[in-house]
Amino acid sequence: MDIDSLARGVAEGDRRALARAITLVESGREDHRSQAVELLEALKREEREALRIGLSGTPGVGKSSFIEAFGLMLVARGLRVAVLAVDPSSARSGGSILGDKTRMERLSRAPEAFIRPSPARTQLGGVARRTREAVALCEAAGFDVVLIETVGVGQSETAVAEMSDLFVLLLAPAGGDELQGVKRGIMEMADLILVNKADGDLKAAAVRTCADYAGALRLLRRRPEDPEDFPKALTVSALTGEGLDAAWAEMQALADWRRRHGHFAARRAAQDEAWFAAEVREGLLARLTRDPATRARMAEMTARVRAGEMTPEGAAADILADL
Repeated sequence: MDIDSLARGVAEGDRRALARAITLVESGREDHRSQAVELLEALKREEREALRIGLSGTPGVGKSSFIEAFGLMLVARGLRVAVLAVDPSSARSGGSILGDKTRMERLSRAPEAFIRPSPARTQLGGVARRTREAVALCEAAGFDVVLIETVGVGQSETAVAEMSDLFVLLLAPAGGDELQGVKRGIMEMADLILVNKADGDLKAAAVRTCADYAGALRLLRRRPEDPEDFPKALTVSALTGEGLDAAWAEMQALADWRRRHGHFAARRAAQDEAWFAAEVREGLLARLTRDPATRARMAEMTARVRAGEMTPEGAAADILADL
């Protein structure tokens, strides 16, 4: 693969080149990995910056419907929008449906939009193993906004907050547990809470749910990267489009405030540091599985643990001592 021509294609906004580049970084082959690193290093020189927005929420809350309506609104404003959607993978077969383009049919037809579904595989936290690198590629391709839709796994889904500039939590009205906001976890990482489906018979319930969450947010400890009135809760409707303009205005206001006060750059620097540490950990684990001698040693220790001859802790200590 000609990495230089692929990098030029991505930098020029070629959608086909971008799709090929994401496929490359998602590949598990060792030779592809070295090419992916070369590609990312080449594109880093572009120094382009998109607004990275992570979007989480429980299954059925309307994430795909919201992203389509929100993305179409941004496109109408002259912005280029990339959507990276992570689909859950089967624990038995390892397969994923990857049907996000079908669910976002109108947005997928817009020439200013790019939608890329990826399987979560064994990765925890609601994102795929290489989502962070796919975000960097979309940024280098000149997209103004990158939306990262997670699989929707609930309270533990915090990994997306570590690769986005803004973290939006989408909730349904009258979900039966409106005061989840007082719990630690995903609520503490949300910059903006949007109560979706605020239309028709559910509008009154959405307004009440929004008020409940707004009150719960005031009980959380204030973060230094937030202005006085953030995080906040709003109502939106993906069906009618009501509230989308207000939500976008709040996202822009928060991003602008963080840029002025140095939090935006500091957050990205911290994310790069975490990315580096994660790559080192993954690389060490990969070496454990690739080296024949280490694999044989692992198999030996596994058999001894299963037979009750050693504790898991003792076997792990022996493996690590040999490295």
